Amino acid sequence: MARDIPYVPLTPLGAEPEFSDTAAAVQATARRFAQDVMRPIGRKLDRMNPEEVIAPESPLWDVHKQFLALGFGIDDMLSMEPGERARIMSILYEELGWGDSGLAISIGAGLIPAMITSLLGNKFCRDIATDDKLGCWMITEPDHGTDTLDPNRMLFHPQGNYGRPNCVVTIKDDALVINGQKSAWVSNGTIGKVGLLYAAADIGNGPDTEHGAVVVVPMDTPGITRGKPLDKMGQRALNQGEIFFDNVRLSKEHMVAGPEQYQQATYLVHTLANSLMASIFTGCARSAYDLAVSYAHERKAGGVPIIRHQSVAHRLFHMFRTVEAACALTRRVLHYNFQAPVMALQAAMAAKVTGTQTAFDVASASVQIHGGNGMTRDYPVEKILRDARASMIEDGCNEILAIKGGYYLANPDLL
Repeated sequence: MARDIPYVPLTPLGAEPEFSDTAAAVQATARRFAQDVMRPIGRKLDRMNPEEVIAPESPLWDVHKQFLALGFGIDDMLSMEPGERARIMSILYEELGWGDSGLAISIGAGLIPAMITSLLGNKFCRDIATDDKLGCWMITEPDHGTDTLDPNRMLFHPQGNYGRPNCVVTIKDDALVINGQKSAWVSNGTIGKVGLLYAAADIGNGPDTEHGAVVVVPMDTPGITRGKPLDKMGQRALNQGEIFFDNVRLSKEHMVAGPEQYQQATYLVHTLANSLMASIFTGCARSAYDLAVSYAHERKAGGVPIIRHQSVAHRLFHMFRTVEAACALTRRVLHYNFQAPVMALQAAMAAKVTGTQTAFDVASASVQIHGGNGMTRDYPVEKILRDARASMIEDGCNEILAIKGGYYLANPDLL
């Protein structure tokens, strides 16, 4: 390799333009937290069973406690100028994903009730969904899965039959009555203190999945029970589990959005969730790339570090290229959506599909560069690959997002 070719070191986030003072402080703080707290605790939690992960003495609680102490509050984020908010949020969640994607999702899902109630301007519900109460987002159902993200029936087959929803909010004069269940894939499902429930509504004519209700639910309300924590292949640090409602009664003040606003509220949360997933798994992809570059400098074959071999250099370059592309798309989409009059869900879907597919592809390539060592639990890339695999199903599997995202490209004025 020619010695006269300069080595140009990049930032921890790659080819990143100059940071503002705020962005630099967030990146440095989040990277320390990801490196010193999330990575070691994430590896411990990965080797524990699901019941141990959420036990009172689990190190999981240290992660949430220390993140809360960092001061990345929802109100502070929303008070920023939209462009700065987009950059700060993407940097923050990329770094959290670089640390541990399962824990990053737990943190992000934990703040969704606070975020949505703030954006929708509901003070009563925002006072319930405070930043210090770990939240959960309850939308997915056992029999419907991604259907719950499609209240406008864009994906509905002409010969389809949705069937009875698994969870229904009955809206009465002054009260809400909730019955049914949400599926085992609810993030923070068995540990959340406050939940944001998206469910079919019944105003007296039977359940309506197209016009549901969004409800902030204190999770200690009588009638709520939880299933056992889910035992998964990847993201084992992320608690997920079923939630059951048996005549759960709340005042009507707990309703953040009613039947007429339900589709817009679902659109909003889906756009934000897909954007966060894009950021988290861009960070996850970068972590797999960073590990591969480091290993390629250390490991020798043929008498030289393997990065001197053309096949390895070629593979690393394409890993680098796709991570940078995912990062650029994610930043662009967040920047657009925080400033546009109406957020573009198709853009958030594109970022989510790109970020998660990149994470899986780059993690797989990183395992290949590590060779046999990459298959062992002594090296973190094995865990990262398992974590990344789950991301292509979460918050709408990528195949369904691509179909629905494609439909959002259709201009009705031209049809």
